[in-house]
Amino acid sequence: MEPWLVSVIIIVSLLSLLLTGLPVTFALTGLSALFLYLFLGPTALFMVVGAAFKQVETEVFIAIPLFVLMAAVLQFSGIADSLYRTMHMWMGSLRGGLAIGTIFICTIIDALSGIGATATSTMGMIALPEMRKRGYNKHMVLGAITVGGALGPLIPPSVLMIIVGGYAQLSVGKLFMGGILPGLLISLGYCIYIGVRCALRPEDGPSMEKDDQGTLLEKIKNLRYVLLPIGLILFILCSIYSGICTPTEAAGFGALGAMLIAFVHGKFNIPNMAGALQLTLRVSCMIMWLVIGGGCFSSLVTVTGTGTLVLEILGNLPFGTTGIIIVMLSISLIMGMFIDPVAISMICIPIFIPVIKTLAIDPLWFMLLFIISVAIGYITPPFGLNIFYMKGVAPSDITIMDIYKGTIPFTIIKIFCLGLCIAFPWILTYLPGLIK
Repeated sequence: MEPWLVSVIIIVSLLSLLLTGLPVTFALTGLSALFLYLFLGPTALFMVVGAAFKQVETEVFIAIPLFVLMAAVLQFSGIADSLYRTMHMWMGSLRGGLAIGTIFICTIIDALSGIGATATSTMGMIALPEMRKRGYNKHMVLGAITVGGALGPLIPPSVLMIIVGGYAQLSVGKLFMGGILPGLLISLGYCIYIGVRCALRPEDGPSMEKDDQGTLLEKIKNLRYVLLPIGLILFILCSIYSGICTPTEAAGFGALGAMLIAFVHGKFNIPNMAGALQLTLRVSCMIMWLVIGGGCFSSLVTVTGTGTLVLEILGNLPFGTTGIIIVMLSISLIMGMFIDPVAISMICIPIFIPVIKTLAIDPLWFMLLFIISVAIGYITPPFGLNIFYMKGVAPSDITIMDIYKGTIPFTIIKIFCLGLCIAFPWILTYLPGLIK
C-alpha cells in the first residue's frame, strides 16, 4: 500500500474515533496496535509493548504523580481561601482590584499545581460569589477566573512541560525556565486589561469600602499566607536551576513542602491526606495512560512514514519557515478547542518533531510556543476544558454563553502574547540560556 494512503487512513481513523467521544488513550493505543498488526504483521505488536514500557520507565515522568500530589495536598490545605483573604485586603481598594487579585492568586496556584483545572475550580467557588456580591461585571469575572486557571500549563512546575520534555527529549528544567516569562507576561496582560477596563468603566469593578479592607497590621499579618507558597515555588525552581535537584527530585521536595504548608494551616490530617492521595491516583493514572497511548502512536507514525509525509507537505508550503511554524501552531490551537492538551501533545509531537529538525528550528523555542498554543485551547469555545470547569462550579443562573463572552477578550490577549513570543524569541529562550 502506498505510504500516503497509509497515512491518510491513520489520520482519518484517529479523527473519526475522537469525534465519537472514545477516550483518547484508547483511540491512540487501539489504533496503533490494529494498524501495526495490519501493515507489518503480528510481530509488530511487540512494538506496542516496547513503547508502553519505554514510557513508564522514563525517569522524568516519575515527577508527574509527585507534582500532582503536591497540587492535591494544597487543594485540601485551604491555601486558596487564605490567599484570597490576603488579596482581598491588599487589592480591594483598587477598581477591579478583586479581579486583578484573582489573577495573581490563580498564577500562584497554577505554579503550585501545574495543571489547568485547580485554580479555576477553586477560585470559581471562592472568588465568584464575592465579586458578584460587590457588583463586578459578570462576564469580566467569569473570564478572569476561567483564564486564570489556564496559566497552569505555562507557569512552572508544569505537568504538561514534563510530558513535552519527555517526548521531545528536551531538558525539563529549561522548559520550566522558558515558561516563566511568557506565563508572567500573559498574567500581566490580563491584569492590565482588567485595570484599564475598570478605569474606563468603574461600574465593572467598583473598589471596596475602607471598612472592608482591614487595618495595615491585619494586611501585614496575612502576608504569611502568600510567602509560604511563593517560597515553595522558588525553592523548586532554584533547586532545578542550580542543578542541586533533578525535576523528579524537586517534585518530591515539592510534595513534602505542600504537606508542611497544610500542617501550618492545620489541615494535615488523615481525611485530607486520604482525599489527596485518591485524587493523585486518579489524575496520575489518567495522564500515564495518555503517555502510554502517545508512545504507541509515536511508534506507528515513525514506522509507517506518516511523519515523513507530513514533513513533505509542510515543507512544500509557500509560506517560509515562520509560516510553517504558524500553520503547526494553528493546528494545535484548533485541536485545543476540542480535546485535552496532553492528548494533543501525544498526537502532534511525533509528527512535528521531524519538521522542526529538518527546518533547523530551535526545538526548545518551538515546544514552548506549542505549549502556549495548546494552553489557549483551555479557554476557547466550544469545548475548552476550563470553560466547563467554570460552568461546573458556577451558580445555575450562569450560562455557558456567559462564560464564552467572558473569555473572548482574554483569549485575544493570550494569542497576542503568543505572537510576541514568535516575533521575539528571546522571551522564551533568555532564561533557559542561563542554564548550563
